[in-house]
Amino acid sequence: MPRFYARRRLSVAAAATALISSVALFSAPTASAALPTPVSGATARTYLASLTVATEDRTGYNRDLFPHWITQSGACNTREVVLERDGTNVQQDSSCAATSGSWYSVYDGATWTAASDLDIDHLVPLAEAWDSGAGSWTTSRRQAFANDLTRPQLIAVTDNVNQAKGDQDPATWMPSRTAYRCTYVRAWVQVKYYYGLSVDSAEKSALQNYLASC
Repeated sequence: MPRFYARRRLSVAAAATALISSVALFSAPTASAALPTPVSGATARTYLASLTVATEDRTGYNRDLFPHWITQSGACNTREVVLERDGTNVQQDSSCAATSGSWYSVYDGATWTAASDLDIDHLVPLAEAWDSGAGSWTTSRRQAFANDLTRPQLIAVTDNVNQAKGDQDPATWMPSRTAYRCTYVRAWVQVKYYYGLSVDSAEKSALQNYLASC
């Protein structure tokens, strides 16, 4: 059963309302993230074998070099599109901001009812991409990478979990939910393969180990 959390910044009345809402969620359908389905384990192993192994180089990295949360359609930017895609019963205002809904974070098994408690994770972090080849890309290609809704690259997850992940690769960070790890590494390899990014030796070893059981 997913875990439910509440941020400790509520008044007594608001806390009571939140409690009633969270109780209702237990009888409601569980929200599940709609990350585009990654390639199979066998395909991921084939892709991984073809990736260049190289030492990472972060020289010159700046997050602003990856324009992100661009407008996708109308008033909706990439973040709002992913929040709507990955949530259940999501309501949006006229500016496309999510005003209500529920979101299940597949990394840690938590369910949230406020969009502010979610980050949109770049599954392959921007800094990791820079380290492994994106430093030589054009700005337009980096923008496409940072806003890619077609590959399994963007997913709504618990904000604190995303912040703890930071720019780490699978050699040093994996989702705490072991049930999601196979999906995670398959997605990681697919994104790196599609964009022609390299892997370092520790990263490749970790990916091989996880994919062996996928």
